[in-house]
Amino acid sequence: MDSYALLIAATLNAGTVLAIASLGLLINEKAGIVNLGAEGMMLCAAIAGFAAVVHTGSDMAGFAAGMAAGAVMAAIFGVLVIWLNTNQYATGLALSLFGGGFSAFAGISYVQEKMPDRPSFAIPGLADIPFVGPALFRHHPMVYLTVLFALALIWFLYRTRAGLILRSVGESPESAHALGYPVRGIRLAAVVVGGALCGLAGAYISVIYTPLWVEGMVAGKGWIALALTTFATWRPARVLLGAYLFGGVTMLQFHLQGIGVEVPSQFLTMLPYVATIVVLALISRNPRWIRINMPASIGKPFYPGS
Repeated sequence: MDSYALLIAATLNAGTVLAIASLGLLINEKAGIVNLGAEGMMLCAAIAGFAAVVHTGSDMAGFAAGMAAGAVMAAIFGVLVIWLNTNQYATGLALSLFGGGFSAFAGISYVQEKMPDRPSFAIPGLADIPFVGPALFRHHPMVYLTVLFALALIWFLYRTRAGLILRSVGESPESAHALGYPVRGIRLAAVVVGGALCGLAGAYISVIYTPLWVEGMVAGKGWIALALTTFATWRPARVLLGAYLFGGVTMLQFHLQGIGVEVPSQFLTMLPYVATIVVLALISRNPRWIRINMPASIGKPFYPGS
């Protein structure tokens, strides 16, 4: 029974990383911008966050550094694709490759560094409840804040004027421009916010999820986060559900090994990525379902003078 409680706890922890990054990418795509640089932003944020905690001993400093790194990289991406009209997909891939190389270079001196002692994040009273306590109430506050943020994002997108404007920019930037809205500025703001959230996810990996720095430690989570936005058909609640689903698949490999299931470790390591491919293949069988929810102008450049 304890092993299943630990599996649930690990699933929530792993899902938090994917949820934060995916919600950031969803904000981008709601504004009509596709940023394939999530992996690179998360890697740079991971080393920035880890270095900040090593030098300051503060998790908040680490999260702030990670968000700043992600926001700066996203701002550069935004200027290139929104004002200079470079190809979004090629620019995003370049950002991802740059982030991988730069983080490896910047992190050389931090490979052997150790984090300061971690505080306990157990919720008094609730953490001692059998099974439920270890499964749900011994997490870092960021796990719970991610759920609250997803709910707040639903309210923002579908219950506020600002959310309506953001969605209108993703649906028809020409119409939004004709009504006097600064389409480029709104898109840049969405890209920067999305980058900051990807940065927060990267910092969470190196500060909380696996408190260390290793080259390439994001290990494809940025790509899975990108796939999750399509899997969730651009709905925040579905993003959250999908993140925990993929988090569970990721942690299942360790659970199966722990209970002695005789399965090659290489196969278990493949599970999250196989699941991603299978889910996307299944979703693609119903293109009408995707078109109903997908922002109409996603990935398309906008020329104010046209």
